Amino acid sequence: MNSISANLNIMIKASEKASKALIRDFGEIEKLQVSKKGPTDFVSNADIKAEKIIIEELKKAKPNYSILSEENGYDEQKDKKNTWVIDPIDGTINFLHGIPHFAISIALKSNDEIISGLIFDPIKNEMFYAEKNNGAFLNNHRIKVSKKNQINDCLFATGGKTNNEPDLPYRKSGCAALDMAYVACGRYDGYFQHDLNLWDVAAGIILVKEAGGLLEEIDMAQTKKLKIVASTPDINSKLK
Repeated sequence: MNSISANLNIMIKASEKASKALIRDFGEIEKLQVSKKGPTDFVSNADIKAEKIIIEELKKAKPNYSILSEENGYDEQKDKKNTWVIDPIDGTINFLHGIPHFAISIALKSNDEIISGLIFDPIKNEMFYAEKNNGAFLNNHRIKVSKKNQINDCLFATGGKTNNEPDLPYRKSGCAALDMAYVACGRYDGYFQHDLNLWDVAAGIILVKEAGGLLEEIDMAQTKKLKIVASTPDINSKLK
């Protein structure tokens, strides 16, 4: 593995530990689809369990860092400057229906700036990670955004409700974190969506930036109702 910081190494270990529980739980979903209870409660518990594992690992290494997570909200600690931002399962609905497209997302925010992040797809065993001024990587290989500059040649990702269907070739995968990771590695050429939470996209923000992409300015002091436009430099202005 290329040289990474101690904090990113902590994040990687936490995501790998949580992923083992998620893979086990995902293997039970098909059985639950036909049960009387149904899978919804089970998935909620899987979400909580994965988040608990991640938080325990992060707190063990950095007990004074604050935490912002999907299930528990904001947990302020002595160190208010540094905040872990966690989404234990991004793509929960996919998980619920047995669709193997979801990810663990962990980022570190320092003074309202994302300085490191990872997105881990445990099914495909793809670990996307990035640190400020140190590049973006997929399983130890450097990644870059695509070089396309003509919007008609591009493939975009979006999510949520779309009142006016964009006149663009696009996909809705149901996983914002992986959508942004795919922009970072050139699989998608851009991503746009409204009404996001910070934990959905925090890791993706640093990935896209370090892979050479551009993002519309984001107020990191906000944690909800975020709007994201992320893409290759030549396409960015055409998406706004």
